[in-house]
Amino acid sequence: MDRSIEMRNGKIGSLLWKFSLPAITGMLVNALYNIIDRIFVGRGVGPLAIAATTVAFPIMLIMMGVSILIGVGATALISIRLGEQKKEEAERVAGNGMIMLIILPLILTAVYFLFSEPILKIFGASEDVFPYARDFTQIIMVGSVLGSIGMGMNNFIRAEGNPGFAMFTQIIGALINGVLNYIFIFRLGLGIKGSALATVCAQFISATWVLGYFGSGRSLVKIRLKNLKLQLPILTGIMSIGFAPFAMQITNSVQQLILNKTLMSYGGDLALSAVGIMMSIGALVFMPILGISQGAQPIIGFNYGARQYHRVKETLKKAVVAGTCIALAFYLVIHIWPNQIAGLFSKDNITLTRLTAHAMLVFFAMLPVIAFQIICSHYFQAVGKPVQSTILALSRQVLLFIPLLLILPRIWGIEGVWRTAPIADALSVILTASLIYLEMKNLPGSRPLEQTAG
Repeated sequence: MDRSIEMRNGKIGSLLWKFSLPAITGMLVNALYNIIDRIFVGRGVGPLAIAATTVAFPIMLIMMGVSILIGVGATALISIRLGEQKKEEAERVAGNGMIMLIILPLILTAVYFLFSEPILKIFGASEDVFPYARDFTQIIMVGSVLGSIGMGMNNFIRAEGNPGFAMFTQIIGALINGVLNYIFIFRLGLGIKGSALATVCAQFISATWVLGYFGSGRSLVKIRLKNLKLQLPILTGIMSIGFAPFAMQITNSVQQLILNKTLMSYGGDLALSAVGIMMSIGALVFMPILGISQGAQPIIGFNYGARQYHRVKETLKKAVVAGTCIALAFYLVIHIWPNQIAGLFSKDNITLTRLTAHAMLVFFAMLPVIAFQIICSHYFQAVGKPVQSTILALSRQVLLFIPLLLILPRIWGIEGVWRTAPIADALSVILTASLIYLEMKNLPGSRPLEQTAG
């Protein structure tokens, strides 16, 4: 079946399964290998190395934010233009997006190398952790353009209706990353530098794989030389839509900075290591939910552009149900085996294991309802409504999490750090429910989401 006909007339459940399963699979593989990477770092180098990756994480979030700014913004526009049967405009969006995925990482890499020492210290590197953080981050930044192309342009592939290929991009990169981490750390003894080098090698393979797809003639949307000339209206459109998830990444980085500083004040390097472990577990939890969001995005964007609003609502509803089921499953696993999960990341440090297990139980307390917040936030990206999307994206990190993080530890100490997340999550879900209800109510010919047939 022609991709456009399938997006317009295919069964929503089947389409969502088709688009989401590859995304979930690829992102789960990435999350699993990120966990394995941290296990390698924790067991092969030590807790200080885990703390170093936690310090580097805000910087990596900023770099990922650039990929998301361009990748998500261009993806939404490509899906909408294809739904409007404007293929040439979709190709102009893709060409402009590719150039920006090269330019922006180069600028940020130059800034980092000019100010690397103060940047790492600002992000929470203690005297003991700093050498590890420096060695790790320098190598990661060298490969920033590769990571940007691989991640950003992989979204283009998904937007044109080929989620299977996009899945293989993620699987290939994750497999290479995991294998090379083991070789570089345990066989070659490269320590934390080996982990960073493995990541860059994997990014190189992923970027080559994506560029090969667009250069092979298999893509529906072509990367043409004439479209590589930057056009301000296209860039404005890309960035306005991509700004919400980009802002979320930047605020995640600010949040992590404040979190690192707070942890150093109330718990030291050990608490920093515990949060590093929790971030790996959190990635495993949230990646499948993000995979469903990514799978739903082109379906929602295409049908919104085609003015088939009943299909837009049905896609959103089924995505929320699927995401909630996944979140609930992970919630139960975390509560049944917290000590066993935390113990995977450390050889003999019982204190670290117990601290991490307790922190997870508190930090992820509102996990079952978070899928609703994430998927609805991404809905507004898919339909080209950056204001609502930005509000929802920033609600947890800026409006709620950061103020709570500055207040609650003063009351409860380190326990206040762990309690910040569930309180912010609960409040953000209430805000999301209000905005999505109004959106569904005001869609042409629509009824509120809960009244829509499944």
